[in-house]
Amino acid sequence: MSSIVAQSHYIFGLRTGVINNLCYFDEQTVIFPCGNNCVRYNIDQRWQRFIPGTEKSQGMLALAISTNRRYLAVSERGEKGTITVFDLQHEQSRKRKVLSGGDVSVLEFVCMAFSPDSKYLIGQAGAPDWTLFYWMWEKQKVMASVRTTGPTNPISQVSFNPQDNTQVCVSGSGVFKLFRYTEGVLKQSNILKTESQNILCHAWLSEERILAGTETGRLLAFESGDLRWEMSVTSSVTQLIRLSSPKGSEAEGSAAQVRAPRVTAITAYSKGFVCSAGPGTVCLFEKTEEKDNYRKTREIKIPVDPCSNEPSQAAQQEIVTLCVSPSEETLVTSTDKGQLYCITLSSAEMSKGEEAHFEFLSHSFHSNSITGLSTCIRKPLVATCSLDHSVRVWNFDTNVLELYKEFQEEAYSVSLHPSGLFILVGFSDKLRLMNLLIDDVRSFKEFTVRGCRECAFSYGGHMFAAVNGNVIHIYSTTTFENLMNLKGHNGKVRSVVWSADDSRLVSCGMDGAVYEWNTLNSKRESESVLKSCSYTGVAISSDGKSIFAVGTDRTLKEIQDCQILREVAADDVAYTSIAVSRSGRVLFAGTAIGTVRAIKYPLSIQKDWIEYQAHAGAVTKMVITFDDQFLLTVSEDGCLLVWKIIDKEGRGLKRDKDVTYAEEILITKSDLEEKNQVMLELKTRVEELKMENEYQLRLKDMNHNEKIKELSEKFMQQMESLKTKYQVLNTEKEKQELAHQASMGELVEKHFKEQQDLESTGNQKLMLEYQKYQELQLKCQRMQEGHDGQLQALEETREQALQDITLFYQAQLQEKTHLLSHCQDESRQQVREFDETKKQMEEDWDREVHNIRIKYERKLREEKEVSLRLKGETGVMKKKFSSLQREIDERNMEIDKLRVELQKLQGFIKALEKDIMDLKKESKERDETIQDKEKRIYDLKKKNQELEKFKFVLDYKIKELKKQIEPRENDIKEMKEQILEVSHADRLKWPLQSFSNTVSRVRMEGELDRFHKKNTQLELNTAELKLKLKATDKEMHKEMQRDLEAFVRRFKSDLHNCVGFMQEPKQLKDGIRELYDRYVQQSDVVDIVGVDADIQREYSRQREHLEKNVASLKRKLAKDSEVHRTQKVKIMKENVSLIKEINELRQELRLVRAQVHDYESQAGVNKRKQSSSDLKVLASVRTQGAGQVARLNFEEEAERIIELQRREIQRLRLEIQSQGQIHSLQTSSSTTRLPTLTSNSETNDSN
Repeated sequence: MSSIVAQSHYIFGLRTGVINNLCYFDEQTVIFPCGNNCVRYNIDQRWQRFIPGTEKSQGMLALAISTNRRYLAVSERGEKGTITVFDLQHEQSRKRKVLSGGDVSVLEFVCMAFSPDSKYLIGQAGAPDWTLFYWMWEKQKVMASVRTTGPTNPISQVSFNPQDNTQVCVSGSGVFKLFRYTEGVLKQSNILKTESQNILCHAWLSEERILAGTETGRLLAFESGDLRWEMSVTSSVTQLIRLSSPKGSEAEGSAAQVRAPRVTAITAYSKGFVCSAGPGTVCLFEKTEEKDNYRKTREIKIPVDPCSNEPSQAAQQEIVTLCVSPSEETLVTSTDKGQLYCITLSSAEMSKGEEAHFEFLSHSFHSNSITGLSTCIRKPLVATCSLDHSVRVWNFDTNVLELYKEFQEEAYSVSLHPSGLFILVGFSDKLRLMNLLIDDVRSFKEFTVRGCRECAFSYGGHMFAAVNGNVIHIYSTTTFENLMNLKGHNGKVRSVVWSADDSRLVSCGMDGAVYEWNTLNSKRESESVLKSCSYTGVAISSDGKSIFAVGTDRTLKEIQDCQILREVAADDVAYTSIAVSRSGRVLFAGTAIGTVRAIKYPLSIQKDWIEYQAHAGAVTKMVITFDDQFLLTVSEDGCLLVWKIIDKEGRGLKRDKDVTYAEEILITKSDLEEKNQVMLELKTRVEELKMENEYQLRLKDMNHNEKIKELSEKFMQQMESLKTKYQVLNTEKEKQELAHQASMGELVEKHFKEQQDLESTGNQKLMLEYQKYQELQLKCQRMQEGHDGQLQALEETREQALQDITLFYQAQLQEKTHLLSHCQDESRQQVREFDETKKQMEEDWDREVHNIRIKYERKLREEKEVSLRLKGETGVMKKKFSSLQREIDERNMEIDKLRVELQKLQGFIKALEKDIMDLKKESKERDETIQDKEKRIYDLKKKNQELEKFKFVLDYKIKELKKQIEPRENDIKEMKEQILEVSHADRLKWPLQSFSNTVSRVRMEGELDRFHKKNTQLELNTAELKLKLKATDKEMHKEMQRDLEAFVRRFKSDLHNCVGFMQEPKQLKDGIRELYDRYVQQSDVVDIVGVDADIQREYSRQREHLEKNVASLKRKLAKDSEVHRTQKVKIMKENVSLIKEINELRQELRLVRAQVHDYESQAGVNKRKQSSSDLKVLASVRTQGAGQVARLNFEEEAERIIELQRREIQRLRLEIQSQGQIHSLQTSSSTTRLPTLTSNSETNDSN
């Protein structure tokens, strides 16, 4: 194979006509189709990775990315429709699976979607069957398939419920269906008539709600498959449907449909949804506070294109796909003209009041077939022209679009000057030579060459060739003179190429001729004509000896000296263009199916090439850069693909000499002067803005300083008032704590005695009831075992009888079949005899027929008699079977009676459980009230802490005042020293000693204050840690309780399912065993090695005894039920007395709570009285000093006492609730009406 290969490097363009042709892989990377590849494009770093399409693919139809963004599904059309799943986390995007319709013939899959867990994939097949397939794609297994629509109603989109793998939505023209996967089948779960609506797209807003967009500009919201509301995409707020007047709504809708734009794309995000609203417009809708309503917040439009000859034409593009990034920061969209746009959603929301516009995601692409391609030598530029009337200049080194301009005429050919400063473009009316300016492509010379399909500059740049039909014109680049006209082709010239020294020109045409012209004397030097081939491309080697041509005969020809030297077949595909590297080691050929082949040179008879998947249409042009580093190809799909030419070791080709690209650009004098003037104006404007900003900053600083002073004074006053209030509250709290302690002690003693009495009586009654329940349960088990044995014996006898009957009838059936075969043989013999006699004796034919008829009628009568006899025997056997069946039915009736009794007992148990749940609910409500009280206490504590912080600030100010006093004390000290100089030396000792004592006392007071502050901070930290520990303990207890309740619920549901097999002993036995294996730990089970023979005999004896005494047990059951009824009446009376006692206790509890409420109200009155004396207290606080520290310690001790009392109250409440639950179990066991308990509402009021 060839030692030189081509590697995809970069691509410019977007493939249109692909469903969902834009999706996010991560926050910086998007995936879109281009050519016959899928491109992973990094928006920030601007690199690309390629996922090539499959070989012999006829084009991509749809893309789908999984929810976890790991897998990409690509639908392709070929001999049969396929879906290829790629792993995006693999570096090379490895192909994982290829899915098809299996046994069903599918031509194409028009749309796809992954399930929320990315394990399943749905694909909608196209016409004519429109079958929906449901795959487990990793196993390539078709789980289910269903036909979704008819041939006249195409499907536009399919999707999964974002929360449910089994629910699928399908929408299209007159179609909106929900399917659910159950029992291996996709079943439709909604019935909705939408024949009048052409639904183009839909999106899931939630688990139940789907939003759909129609061709008439309506947004339809469905919930659970039913239409809930609809609105026009142009309105600002959603409107509910008036279901009572459908005719009126249809009339309004039809009037709006005339003006409404198409809704072609919808996507949902956390705040609402985004949808298209006609050409070039996207609307953002956000949820409102009202239910089911959405409000339009922004409209985003595609901006006009200043480079186009019709700037407004860009805004008329149809939105095809909308996609929101994973972090919901960016919105990207693709259009039907092959353009990609993006916008930051935060900027769109911030620019309210202004019109928001999209920006290009990367560059502006061609939207139609590319017809011309050319490169230059001095710059890394490549020029393209297209049928979309545009000429674009790209930089293949930096992968950016340098220049772009649209014209009024279609551009057929293009050629760049070797310097990269000029461009030659052939339009439908003229040939134009234009300058490549810094920001524009400006024409400066026009030539009267109409419909120029090919043009090319010479390598020196001093001449260029232009094709006009079958004539080639040679012009001078400097003087613009027509130097010569090359005539000789009988058909249109399709390609021209210059030799390296510009002395020769090679052309090929549709007439099958390849001519080599001398550009000095305009003579034809060589020719090669093949009438059967219409050439499409030609190339010349670097040494000028060999010419390579391709055409419609599907071969590559090497021509030397007017002779075809070699001819290589292309395998049923036509070559459309060809390019030769300057090193002469490799040729590149483009095909009609969009592939590119690297062919080793010299050419060999064998097929020595490497084929690459490149474009989705025929390759129109291809060219190799001057340094042999890049191959450039363009196609009818509107894409420009840049290939890097490397060897098999990954190194680039060696260059003969390094090429340094020029950096010069062209600019007109007027443009340069204008830009300089603008720069000067901007500089002056910047200076003015700097001065203005500095002045504004100084003004703001002054205003802020004044506000700070005012606020500081205001806060100082508030701190002083709060400090006085805090001291008053502390005194009131101490009084209330003392009164509360006394009353709580009495209540605790009384409640403890009553609780002990209730617990003793309740426990005794519960033990009696539990013993009775165990006895009844044992009786029920014994009866069940007896019935199981009887049922098993009857089942065995019935099976034996059925076997005997089947054997007998099978023997009879064999005899009859033998007889029937014998009769058939005889009939065949008679037919043969009849044929022979027919030839010999035609006259006796009637008589023979009569005899044969009599014979067979007699045999028929005999057969009828035998069949009647067999029917009689069958009737006798049926009677025996019916008698056995009646006996089985009687046994089943007895079992049903026992089951009814069992159900009654289970109903009794369920009633008890219901009462338990009611009492638990009541306890939870009381716990909530307690938590509310505790929250109030916590808020008061927080206020207390804030007041302590204010106190700390005041202490700090007192210290500051002391510091201000110290200078005055120093003055006094100096005066005293002057006095002491005059006084006696003995009188000097006493004032110095007193001064030192005062200094030491001040220092000790400061240290004492600091130690007290540290102690208070540590105590606050310990209290906070204790609260956190208590909260974690409560959460652990709740979690353990939830796990235990879930375990009990699972056991109850499994036990209920097992009871359903009561009439089927084998299944019941299996169910019990399954329960045992599931809920009994293996460590608790003792392995049974063997069964003792005596134990086995005892078991059989007891079993026989139970079977004989079933009738006697029934009589005893009636007697036991009477005894049980009397016991229930007795228990009922006891429960009545207990409920009365509970009501009395609750009344006493309400009285106590009323007293507590009175105490709290009295405390509020005292607070208001105390507020008048705040100023006096503030004055006294300043004189206290160290006394405040003692006060703080006393308050913390009081808080500890309150906390202990709160815990004791909570414990007592829990004991009362548990006692109430015990009594509720006793009361629920009777059907007699009991006295009404105190309602929850009264209890809550008392709380």
